[in-house]
Amino acid sequence: MLSRLTPEALRTRDLGERTVESPLARSGVSPGFVAEGSAIPVDVEIVPGRSRRDDLVFEKAGPRERIYFEPSKVKAAILTCGGLCPGLNNVIRSIVIQLRFAYGVTNDVIGVPYGYLGTNPASGLMPHYLRPETVADIHKQGGTILGSSREKIDPEVAVSYLQRLGVNMMFAIGGDGTLKGAHLIHKEAERRGYKLAVIGIPKTIDNDIPFVWRSFGYFTALEKAREVIDYAHNEAKGHLNGVGLVRLMGRSAGFITAGATLASQEVNFALIPEIPFHLEGPKGFLASLRARLEERHHAVVVVAEGAGQELIPEDPRYFTTGNAGFRNIGLYLADAIRRDCQAARTPVEVKYFDPAYQIRSAAANSEDSLFCDQLARQAVDAGMAGKTDTLIGLWYNISTHVPIELVVGHHKRIKESNDIWRSVLQTTGQPSRFE
Repeated sequence: MLSRLTPEALRTRDLGERTVESPLARSGVSPGFVAEGSAIPVDVEIVPGRSRRDDLVFEKAGPRERIYFEPSKVKAAILTCGGLCPGLNNVIRSIVIQLRFAYGVTNDVIGVPYGYLGTNPASGLMPHYLRPETVADIHKQGGTILGSSREKIDPEVAVSYLQRLGVNMMFAIGGDGTLKGAHLIHKEAERRGYKLAVIGIPKTIDNDIPFVWRSFGYFTALEKAREVIDYAHNEAKGHLNGVGLVRLMGRSAGFITAGATLASQEVNFALIPEIPFHLEGPKGFLASLRARLEERHHAVVVVAEGAGQELIPEDPRYFTTGNAGFRNIGLYLADAIRRDCQAARTPVEVKYFDPAYQIRSAAANSEDSLFCDQLARQAVDAGMAGKTDTLIGLWYNISTHVPIELVVGHHKRIKESNDIWRSVLQTTGQPSRFE
């Protein structure tokens, strides 16, 4: 990732000069203003023999002493896109609260229904109007009160819609597709000379957004996934040659599978998209699983939804209704285990768990609730300061401003050399490769 960075690519975009004194200075509480020029190095590690680029830095996030927008003129909008994720309502609530009570914004916040679908008047969807009293208890609920969708955006239509509503600050909560849409809205607004602050808040339980230490909802997903793995372990131990098979989310990245494996400590085999594997052969997965059953008479297998896609035949039994183009590796693996054990005359009991929707629709746990509140407040700080085309990131546990253009179309991936994958191998005891 570092090889494609330049100081210009890391530069945060501003709408203009900040001339308004921040209301936080008059709040009676120490505001902790971030000094102009405060930055966080991208590469914080000192390695003997390797040079560091001190000019590659992220702008530090947080409140500014002087802001761009006069609070009485702010009209903000929020939208949520993509799949559900723990913490969406927490973020919505904290944005509304921060705008009203910290910055004194009195205009109702516009909640755009069903993501980018709601930015097209042809959809017939009407905006929500959010006040502190309407969002008071939503953080206790999973899902999103605004609704979500994976609708593609027409930036010209969306910007015209926002202009018609008088919006000058937009908060886009989502992952890669959402951020692509936010960047397109920024570009179209810029082309029109329309002063619109576009702020992204990273949401993906896959945790695969680059230059973002973690996105909200990830730890809740690990907690819920670990609970399911524990159930699978109980089922596996309850049967002779029992196999508890759990399919978790992770289209192209195995962070949930790896993280939940380490949190549980009960997993014997973890399969992720980044590390190819073979089923057949003396060193394949099926032979390793049978060896485990012969020795311990039970096993727990966790597989990410995007793993092993090249192994699955075009069979309607394995088609999914979720992410387009992804086949159900969990169902296929369950059938393959049964076939293999039958051929080897090894009795087996496969118990299959697929908790994807239960996990992503859960309410945020305490850790994610704190993180959501932090992200939301810093998103408002950035918007009020006139930042635009900017994502609120976390880098070495410090909040940063990340240009949205820098992250769209790119993803974090687990590598065999990563600490997290080495830890998975040590915890499960599985071979480094199933060849």
